Amino acid sequence: MKRNGNLRRRIPGKSRFRRGASLPSVLTSVNLFFGLVSLVKSIQGDYGLAALLIALSIVLDGLDGLVARLTGTASDFGRELDSLSDLISFGVAPSVLAYCWALSDLGRPGMVATFGFVLCGALRLARFNIQASTLDRRYFVGLPIPAAAGAVAALVYYCPHPVHDPAMGGLVWLLLATLAVLMVSRMRYRSLKQLDLKARRPYQVLFVPILILLAIFAWPEQVLLGMAFLYVLSGVVPRGLLPGRGETRESAGPLPAQPGHGAE
Repeated sequence: MKRNGNLRRRIPGKSRFRRGASLPSVLTSVNLFFGLVSLVKSIQGDYGLAALLIALSIVLDGLDGLVARLTGTASDFGRELDSLSDLISFGVAPSVLAYCWALSDLGRPGMVATFGFVLCGALRLARFNIQASTLDRRYFVGLPIPAAAGAVAALVYYCPHPVHDPAMGGLVWLLLATLAVLMVSRMRYRSLKQLDLKARRPYQVLFVPILILLAIFAWPEQVLLGMAFLYVLSGVVPRGLLPGRGETRESAGPLPAQPGHGAE
């Protein structure tokens, strides 16, 4: 029997590892770098910058998956790398930010909420990875971890001054616990990754993202906070009250997820 690469190709179910780094993996690495710097800035007390770095990580997390799909460079390696980066940038970084910003004065209860957020984020990512090929790709089951991190970052960016009031700290504790529970819940959130960028649409539709960008430029703190919490609430609102939420998998037909670069 020949001991060379031909033997590996005969083994069923094995995929060949493609050597070299792709652009999506580079974007994922920058996402991880921003998450690490956010951790450092949280410890140093620069909460506004730490929140902004998490927001930039969310943008990069969306870009790496988009680039992977457009260039055909999606891979299992990229998905696993993205998942590990997400745990740092969207699990550890926002929980440490919340702890340093508002929960440190609560003592052990603050640590419980901080660990609970990280743990539920890790469970959320693990569940997504093992169910990615069977779930309806139009929806996320449970709040995506970037959205949970975005809610924390948007709140801190809106009010970057440290919180020392026990009542306000209790509200932040409740928010972190709620986001953690939503991540491991069965509530469905609309996925934006399945938008067909090549489809032709009325030119009036172009004004919507332009208006959103202009609003963010004019009132960044208020608009980002509103967008973050509107998405969090979109999975909690009863079906039928929001467009598209009245559909079921049985009525719309199952659409199994396709392999992608990003975990979420």
